[in-house]
Amino acid sequence: MRKFTSNLAAPRVAVVSGASSGIGKAAARELAARGWRVLGVGRDAARCATAEAEIRAAAAPGTEVHMLRADLSLLADTARVADELLSRTGRIDVLINNAGGVRDKMLMTPEGNEATFAGNHLGPFLLTLRLLPLLRATAAVTGPGAVRIIATSSIGHHNSPAMDWDDIQRTRNFTTGGAYTNAKLANVLFTRALAKRLAPDGIVAHAMEPGVVLASNFVSHADAVMQRYMATLGDRAVSPEEAAATLLWLATAREAGQCSGGYYYQCKPAPISAAAQDDDAAERLWIESAALLARARV
Repeated sequence: MRKFTSNLAAPRVAVVSGASSGIGKAAARELAARGWRVLGVGRDAARCATAEAEIRAAAAPGTEVHMLRADLSLLADTARVADELLSRTGRIDVLINNAGGVRDKMLMTPEGNEATFAGNHLGPFLLTLRLLPLLRATAAVTGPGAVRIIATSSIGHHNSPAMDWDDIQRTRNFTTGGAYTNAKLANVLFTRALAKRLAPDGIVAHAMEPGVVLASNFVSHADAVMQRYMATLGDRAVSPEEAAATLLWLATAREAGQCSGGYYYQCKPAPISAAAQDDDAAERLWIESAALLARARV
């Protein structure tokens, strides 16, 4: 890790996962346009290169933009990119855990995790833990509410039952939609646990609901059933830029830094499911997730 940058006049730094397309790219581009130093993470090398060029073209003069490649469904790859991020910056003001998606069938990673659960929850969980020391160091200088961790969840979490502790990754009676909604529930529970743990550090954690975004890489990886369903929602679709507006508000607005543990849609508080309000489940999920990291030796 680089020496911590304590100069408050230095550009604020945002780490944005899933920044190579869709909502993440839109958020990264706007942050760079506002003069934020942006460190993006994407899975595909070609998309990363294209996104880096687009974000740099929109950036304020002198603003640094770097895209790093990593597959967050692979914990070893997530640990590697976390180390690379720490080697590139001496501060992190905002971490946007936006990467995620759905698969068209059940895929188990070489580390023994179901890919949807790993990419949407375990990878962001590990990335956050690895970056926490620098987030805390930044918060110690910038003050309460300035440092923020934001998760992109989904209205789909309402369709998930409570976490099944005997099958946390939903590999029994697997469905692609069930795996996705389960992972999005995990995003909200993780946010609640983060908000509680990080309150003494003055770090804020929120989750958000993007709405229906068809112009993104998300839909292309879904199975035929989900793609047909998503197509029926065209009249409700919003652009990646419209969805990213909530991410940007949570990252930068003064009001968003005055509370923690919230869930937002269109920059306003939104309802969450009963399962997502279970603080005991949030703590249990943290423990179970940490055990999965330990199993993978990361």
